[in-house]
Amino acid sequence: MPPRCPRANCFAERFVRTLRAELTDCMVIFSQRHLRMVLAEYVRPYNSRRPHRARDLRPPQPTHPAADLSHQRIKRRPVLGGLINEYERAA
Repeated sequence: MPPRCPRANCFAERFVRTLRAELTDCMVIFSQRHLRMVLAEYVRPYNSRRPHRARDLRPPQPTHPAADLSHQRIKRRPVLGGLINEYERAA
């Protein structure tokens, strides 16, 4: 984030708000090491697979095409012990 840039602060505040609502309000953090591990696990799907409004609900780094939910079975993969779930086509 660039220093002294008031418009850039809104992105950081939105990320912190999302992080608190989806992660830290639902978990008990025991130590700084535990927090770093949980944050690393949370940021991976957040930056790669989660849809973002600024990109018209497309993920920033799409690794898989969007699944057509009308014809195929979907497989759920829990992240952070089921706090967050990722979905993809079943084989």
